[in-house]
Amino acid sequence: MHSLAYIAIVAGAFTLAGFVKGVIGLGLPTVSIGLLSLVMAPVEAVALLFVPSLVTNIWQLAIGPSFRPLLARQWTMLVSICVGIAVGSYLFGTVQYPGAKRWLGVSLLAYSAFGLSPLRFHVKQRDEPILSPIIGAVTGVLASITGVFMIPNVPYLQALGLDRDDLIQALGLSFTVSTIALGIGLALNGSLPAATLGASLFTLAPALAGMGIGQIVRGRISPPVFRACFFVGMALLGAELALKG
Repeated sequence: MHSLAYIAIVAGAFTLAGFVKGVIGLGLPTVSIGLLSLVMAPVEAVALLFVPSLVTNIWQLAIGPSFRPLLARQWTMLVSICVGIAVGSYLFGTVQYPGAKRWLGVSLLAYSAFGLSPLRFHVKQRDEPILSPIIGAVTGVLASITGVFMIPNVPYLQALGLDRDDLIQALGLSFTVSTIALGIGLALNGSLPAATLGASLFTLAPALAGMGIGQIVRGRISPPVFRACFFVGMALLGAELALKG
């Protein structure tokens, strides 16, 4: 049995993470794992994330307009993510590497630096057959260590020149595949037992509540200001984990 303080911390982290995802369309794994890793091992945070991450990403994937074209365009990256997670899990153990917190902190810092930077990249479609498998493999290996599949996946998808709806669906597709692959890795390593799945079901309610609130207030706040605050917060959290991990 967990204490009320533990339950409150977990519920609060997932509510905030869902809120961020509701406002900007991403951030559920990043925020929840980053915050929870301050008080628990990253592997435990990732296991708690499994159900809400899978449900919200399938939801994000399902409401988009271009599933088949995006799948045809992304499939090599998706396969490479799975391969990268499998290789990383074999070499390091799924999110059980001794330096997982430090690597998570470094990943959050890199993600925040990119988000706060004015630089924007563009990938030409003719270069995707070469770049996509590389990006997918690197994303998969880092995900197997940290539990977060944002780097370099998100900046790469943002560089493809997709319109907003297609980008959100592409992120949903990538995150869904990554979540399933990471969940399989956790299960094979014995880190996703029935009890943990039950606890992960508990985290779904606060995540969905936060996401709903975020979607309601999305039009009432300045997205650029909110994104800037989000990335500054992630940078501070990343620095904390990198220094003390």
